[in-house]
Amino acid sequence: AACSQTKHWALQDINGLMPQLAFELNNDSGQNVTASDYRGKIVLLYFGYTHCPDICPATLGTVALALHQLGTDADKVRVLFVSVDPKRDTTAVLKQYVNAFGPQFVGLSGTDDQLESLAKRYRVAYSRDKPDTQGNYTVTHSSAIFIFDGDGKSRLLAISASKDSDIAHDLKQLISGA
Repeated sequence: AACSQTKHWALQDINGLMPQLAFELNNDSGQNVTASDYRGKIVLLYFGYTHCPDICPATLGTVALALHQLGTDADKVRVLFVSVDPKRDTTAVLKQYVNAFGPQFVGLSGTDDQLESLAKRYRVAYSRDKPDTQGNYTVTHSSAIFIFDGDGKSRLLAISASKDSDIAHDLKQLISGA
């Protein structure tokens, strides 16, 4: 019998269970981008919004800690933060928000139709509450982080409670060609 080296994943293995990375949105520099612009990079796809009081900043902070553990290999990763609140998350707001987490983070936004289509593609749920008298509102959203390999193939799923060390462990394996 032939021996094979099996990788141990700390995160949930979703290899082949989700569709390939595909989208057309605007980045935080106002440029139209597609998934193909990120081919060759490990991509973490996360849906959220910049006014999120807790889950989004905590989750992105955990991802930033994981990337820090990669050293120079962190440049082989892109974290795509898809805003589900395009009304408030303007290009400038998105850019300032993601830049606080690191150079590997990119803010993405689009029309309501584009966002609904992308959320449906990855089975992500979100809804916006009705604005209060000052126009403030909250957005309820899924907290999954979808991880794609350099070919845009779905590989792993992390959640907001995932540990930075587990994310770093699995990213290292993906970078090494697992």
